[in-house]
Amino acid sequence: MATFVLHGTALGGGVAIGRARVLASRAAEVPRWRIQASAVLGELHRLDHGLTQVADELHGIAADLPPDAPSEAIAMLEVHGLMLNDPSLVEGARQRIRVGLTNAEWAYAAQADELIEQFNAFEDPYLRDRAADVRQIVDRVVRALSGGAPSRPDAADGLNTVVVVAADPAPADLLQWRGAAAFAIDVGGTASHVAIVARGLGKPAVVGLLDAATLVRDQDLVIVDGEAGVLVVNPDAALVAQATQRQGELAAERLGLRRLLGRPSVTRDGVAIALQGNIELPAEALEALEQGAQGIGLLRSEFLFLNRSELPDEDEQYEAYREAVQAMAGHPVTIRTIDVGADKALPRPGTARAGGFVPSDLHGSTRALQGSPAEAENPALGRRAIRLCLAEPELFVTQLRAILRASVHGPVRLLLPMLSHQVQIDASRALLEQARQSLRERGVAFDPAMPVGGMIEVPAAAIAAASFARQFDFLSIGTNDLTQYTLAIDRADASVAALYDPRHPAVLRLIAHTIAAARRVRRPVCVCGEIAGDPEFAALLLGMGLREFSMHPASLLRLKDTVLGLDSVAARSLARQALRWP
Repeated sequence: MATFVLHGTALGGGVAIGRARVLASRAAEVPRWRIQASAVLGELHRLDHGLTQVADELHGIAADLPPDAPSEAIAMLEVHGLMLNDPSLVEGARQRIRVGLTNAEWAYAAQADELIEQFNAFEDPYLRDRAADVRQIVDRVVRALSGGAPSRPDAADGLNTVVVVAADPAPADLLQWRGAAAFAIDVGGTASHVAIVARGLGKPAVVGLLDAATLVRDQDLVIVDGEAGVLVVNPDAALVAQATQRQGELAAERLGLRRLLGRPSVTRDGVAIALQGNIELPAEALEALEQGAQGIGLLRSEFLFLNRSELPDEDEQYEAYREAVQAMAGHPVTIRTIDVGADKALPRPGTARAGGFVPSDLHGSTRALQGSPAEAENPALGRRAIRLCLAEPELFVTQLRAILRASVHGPVRLLLPMLSHQVQIDASRALLEQARQSLRERGVAFDPAMPVGGMIEVPAAAIAAASFARQFDFLSIGTNDLTQYTLAIDRADASVAALYDPRHPAVLRLIAHTIAAARRVRRPVCVCGEIAGDPEFAALLLGMGLREFSMHPASLLRLKDTVLGLDSVAARSLARQALRWP
């Protein structure tokens, strides 16, 4: 059998060698047949029964999870439960049965296809990955209605030697195989629910392989390299030996890195570096702390708002932020205000956007947000982040009050995303004061001196960094969007993705200019984009004067190891050289 290699997106977890277990792919077509008018009530009942069966399956999987299951697991199951019974999906399917006189499985799948098309139209990878969630729900419902059952591990499988290979598995299915040695998945990016669960399981995992479930056969010997994002199929003895050696090296490296937990993050010439964590959910704060994070440099609060039937109210947001703040035990937590809109749009009246979810206002009554038009030609340049928040002041002030309330439980920093104009700064401060005054009138405590920061992620803000730095308590550089906007590159467009290059001199100059502007007025500045956790960028950013890095918690110890070996003088020389136009 010939050896071949597939490349995808690495999720970490090390290296595993095992025999492939290929999970069945979703059916290419959902059966459709016409029913008689007299059979409509029976078909509606059959749909209800199928939905109930799938809901019971999800509850059963959640009940079987061990105490050490990833913190995201139950949340993922709850999200699928919400989407399963989303009114626009279920009622749309019912209408198709009544009016179209069609069978339940086709009606449900056809209604879901409309939502999938809307998700696929989003530019943001996280939102596009939600289409996979809808497909996975449809698969479960169709299986239930047709009398089938999802693939489950068997006791004879010997899970610790099994590598699960799947085209588009549901997070719930993945949890059923949590004892497997590794995961190789065709679909998904780093923000997909499957990726979040796979990362939480701590096993070697690669997503975005495209054709693994088609090309790999059951019982094929495979190697999953979760660090390099590679799946090797039918490796020869030499490759197996190399992978075995790599396993030993990674185990030794992890052990060595754990020894760094008690050491300060200081360069060889004594420059202190703050290493912080980026998190999506409050429950991840504890993981960041356990990995040695000196704070949370970015809590992406929009993850509290997405994939749900109602927007979180003030109390729910407060409880979530409080959980993160208390988990960090006195270390600062930077909460970025909601970054949705345009490519992360919440629904508008009369639409089924973002999965048909209808958000709620302050008082719990349903209403919808006035987002950018769905037909916007370039949603990345539309009403998103601070632009949407200022257009929806009620939503914004509710979140600001929740963040302020959480500030009494520990140091909290407020971060405003995607700023580009002075009027946005002025309006944000006015609404922040309105939120403070509202809490004063209610007699609710908060930190009146809570630091407020501005996010630098568009070229206009980077060029005007000196003015921004004087008006804020700190700055945070989002290098992912800054690179995209500077180079006019859509990272989600495969045809131009190769041109996405954070090492481009123009991008580096904007980063260096921002860091220098903040340091001149003695304002802290942090980089929270992907390059912050990349050891290859550490010396370059250090040489530019950066002293605060924020990254995925899994990268913290590895970056600390790099920092301990750096010299700031040599790093400055490297930065000067890199900033010269070639």
